[in-house]
Amino acid sequence: MFAFPGKLSRKIVGTLFVFFLVALSAIGMTLYLSWQLEGVAAAINDAGSQRMRTYRIGHLMARSLEHHDVAVDRSVQSEVERFDRVLLDLRQGDPARPMAPPRDVDVQARLLAVETAWRQTMRPQVVAFLGHPPAQRAAALDGFDDELEGFVGGINDLVLAMEHSYAANTNLLRTVQAALIVLATIGTAVLIRFFMQLVIRPVGELQAGIRRMANDDLAVRLPVTRDDELGSLASGFNQMAEHLQRVYNTLEERVAAETRSLAERNRELGILYGITAFLSEPAPLEAVCQGFLGRIRNALGADAGAVRLYTADTEKLYLMTHEGLSEEFVFRESEMNCSDCLCGDVIQTGKPVAFATLNPPPGMKLRTCVRERFATATAFNILYNKQRIGVFNLYFREQREVSEQEFNLLETLGQHLGVAVENQRLRSREKELAVSEERNLLAQELHDSIAQGLAFLNIQVQLLQDSLRKGRADEAMQTAGQLREGVQESYDDVRELLVHFRTRMHQSDLDSAIVAALEKFEGQTGIATGFERQGSGAPLEPTDEIQIMHIVQESLSNIRKHARAGRVAVTVRRTRREIEVVVEDDGGGFDPVNEPNVLSERHVGLRIMRERAHRIGGECQITSAPGKGTRVRFVLPKKQAEVA
Repeated sequence: MFAFPGKLSRKIVGTLFVFFLVALSAIGMTLYLSWQLEGVAAAINDAGSQRMRTYRIGHLMARSLEHHDVAVDRSVQSEVERFDRVLLDLRQGDPARPMAPPRDVDVQARLLAVETAWRQTMRPQVVAFLGHPPAQRAAALDGFDDELEGFVGGINDLVLAMEHSYAANTNLLRTVQAALIVLATIGTAVLIRFFMQLVIRPVGELQAGIRRMANDDLAVRLPVTRDDELGSLASGFNQMAEHLQRVYNTLEERVAAETRSLAERNRELGILYGITAFLSEPAPLEAVCQGFLGRIRNALGADAGAVRLYTADTEKLYLMTHEGLSEEFVFRESEMNCSDCLCGDVIQTGKPVAFATLNPPPGMKLRTCVRERFATATAFNILYNKQRIGVFNLYFREQREVSEQEFNLLETLGQHLGVAVENQRLRSREKELAVSEERNLLAQELHDSIAQGLAFLNIQVQLLQDSLRKGRADEAMQTAGQLREGVQESYDDVRELLVHFRTRMHQSDLDSAIVAALEKFEGQTGIATGFERQGSGAPLEPTDEIQIMHIVQESLSNIRKHARAGRVAVTVRRTRREIEVVVEDDGGGFDPVNEPNVLSERHVGLRIMRERAHRIGGECQITSAPGKGTRVRFVLPKKQAEVA
């Protein structure tokens, strides 16, 4: 077996190359011997034909002598020339046929003897026969016949020598072919053994190792006996098995560690969810801070805690709520400047802190938590929209490390508390704005109705005094009647204002509230009413429904005062884009263009309706004509009206 040092690829390629060279040499020798045999066979045929040609020349010479035929002489000449060409081919060979004489010494000697006898003896006799008159030809023919048998015998010896050489070459060819068979057999066996040793057996060992590893035998190792690709593969397999064994041995520890980590994350999520759910519920500011502090203190096992809110105007922190702190602590830190302690630094820098009180940071001046004998103190920002609005503290009696996860959790909770605190402040401001807006509306309506009525009564009282002073009893009685009508109208306006401002949506929806208002209107005035509902949709915000009800009630009030109507119809139409409320009457109507005084004096409520519509993002349109009644149309876009 041939072996090559180095990588497996070089060994395989080198071995196959050697076998290729051996096989190529054997095949080349076989081809050469076959070609030689083919040339020798042609030479034997040509040498054998020379015997017949010699006899033919003698026969043609005898015929020419007997019949004196010129054509026969030409045939003799042609045969002589053919004999010369065959001898030349036997000497030099003819690759085109192919034809090649054996290179055997005996064959070459006999060929030389035949050539010599032909040129020195036989051919001169033929030439003498052809070149002399008939009387002299007989002597040339006799001389040719005398040498004929000996010459043919020489040719025959040449043919026998060639046949002997041909047989030797044939035996050699068969020997080479047998050697090829033996070489193929031995080469196949050698290659099988070679690949068995270098490829199949190592691959089998690797496959067996994989099966053992699949059966949880992680201690399996493969022998590394060579420095080639399969050796590298076996080494890599051993490294992989060793790594898997280490991983498997530490698997339980890693699972336990991951379980602890997962439990810690679940605990953090539970804390975050619980506190977030609490902060989402409406409650007073102090209750929100107290509930937040109690929950986070219990969750982290803190011994005490505090929530402080920051006032930018005074740059002070105010203690909003606390747990687990002594009265002295509360007294000292109920109000403090940002420069007095680390809580102020946290507000100014935005960076939370957790430190051991045995070695407090330089910025800690009050040192109240040190005197309280807390071992660990923390301070985290309360943030809203990246603005710091306060700080919350946790205190521990024992030394405690705050992990990175707890830091992130407390910072997140500080942001949630900031949102809750700011929402509570916004709700308080919203209530203040609502009260202020309602007061402005009340003042506006008092000015537009009661104030104008009182101004009218003041003028009538002056006229009454003037009539009494002049003794005009009839004018005084007429003025007194107008005073009575003005007082009654003011009284009615006050009652309507009281009804408007006491209105609450006790009904289940807007439609039910409008139906109830129409029933009350019909009972008080005797004017027939009708209600129609078209389409459906989600309920409106309560504040929007109240404003719509005020618009409807103001429309009914104007109808009662000025329209002299016999019927009132209210339609509520809901589409995908808007909600529309239409109040129509069949009263006397008015001309908004040519009677501007109507809008300014008698119909001051129309302007109030437009203002109410604008306040909730809607639009109020009023159309009327003399003798054709009045139509009030309110439209509110649905994207603003529906509850998300």
